[in-house]
Amino acid sequence: MSTHSSAPSHIEITETLVRLYVFLAQYLDRCQNEAARASFPEADLQAHLSATKAKMMEILSVNPVVKGKVEKECDHVLALGAACLKGETEKTAAVNALKAERAVLQNKTIALSDLLAVFRAS
Repeated sequence: MSTHSSAPSHIEITETLVRLYVFLAQYLDRCQNEAARASFPEADLQAHLSATKAKMMEILSVNPVVKGKVEKECDHVLALGAACLKGETEKTAAVNALKAERAVLQNKTIALSDLLAVFRAS
């Protein structure tokens, strides 16, 4: 089996996806929790999130369907966070959706972290 040296490894792909989900979860946490906002500067989080998303989109360019799903998920999370930070009407509706999305991100992160551990042990 031949592999291209420029192609990312399974470990790199999985690490990047885990990082993306961690940063998205941190973004959602910040939308609900003042202490989370204070613990990590917004500019730093946005820089890490943007860089990780860009790297993930580059990696996923080989599969437009998955790339589209991940891009849509990122946009959805960012929109939920923005709605939660707005006025009371938008915030009330967004909080429940935000909690549900946070649980999804947590489950994905756990599963991917387990997969990453297996890849590293192989």
